[in-house]
Amino acid sequence: MTDAGDTLFTLTPGLDAEIRAAARALVSARRAVALTGAGLSVESGIPPFRGPGGIWTRYGEPPLDGYQRFLRDPAEAWRERLSPREDWMRALAEAVRDAKPNPGHLALAELERRGHLSALITQNIDDLHRQAGHLQVLEIHGNHRLLRCLSCTARFEPDAIAIDPAQLPPRCPQCGGVVKGDIVVFGEPIPPDVLRGCFDAVARADAMIVAGTSATVYPAAEFPYEVLRQGGAVIEVNPEPSELTPSATISLRGPGATVLTRLLDHAVAAVEARS
Repeated sequence: MTDAGDTLFTLTPGLDAEIRAAARALVSARRAVALTGAGLSVESGIPPFRGPGGIWTRYGEPPLDGYQRFLRDPAEAWRERLSPREDWMRALAEAVRDAKPNPGHLALAELERRGHLSALITQNIDDLHRQAGHLQVLEIHGNHRLLRCLSCTARFEPDAIAIDPAQLPPRCPQCGGVVKGDIVVFGEPIPPDVLRGCFDAVARADAMIVAGTSATVYPAAEFPYEVLRQGGAVIEVNPEPSELTPSATISLRGPGATVLTRLLDHAVAAVEARS
């Protein structure tokens, strides 16, 4: 019995057998990719944006033209970033600041370390996959910790760029372009380098773990179906059924922290059994 969020989750023999089958499919794959969403972050105490208890549900959604507003007045956008006036911005900053990777993040990082995952695509902005030790991370919606140049897409730690409130916006030390936060705001295209990386990883994948996401937001929602069209296996990990469930090769009902940890255990055992 595992403490998963606010509920106790029992790993039944039937579910454990399904996880074992998923592990065999994973270790048999040539190139497996993971896709993660907000459900995995929720298990680390970060509320979702929408739905019950969501940040936007409680405080209201940000402007749908956020990127256009930034382009019109980047200096004002930076002043708001440095001294947030919106409740949702303060709530998000507090949530991601205090969150730590949960066992699901750690299990995915260990699967990568053992050679069973070639890349991880995440819709989350919380940096928890990197903190867990994952190396090949493609962050579709950006990373709250990083800054990004709009011209050359170079990314920087905040302390790598001098932020002078009297001279906003800051400029890229590599090309002189305007720098903004790495989070992809409403109206902003996904950075082309990340998008290319995602499509390349998916095009070469013959297995995909889909964890903590309903797989309804594009372009991420298309990735599991592309793997299926290529003849690959899709392993869904979610507490509740989703739109992907009927199409998934294996659908594992349970919290990511528990199921992914057990998936790692079975993957290790499957490799050892081959030796």
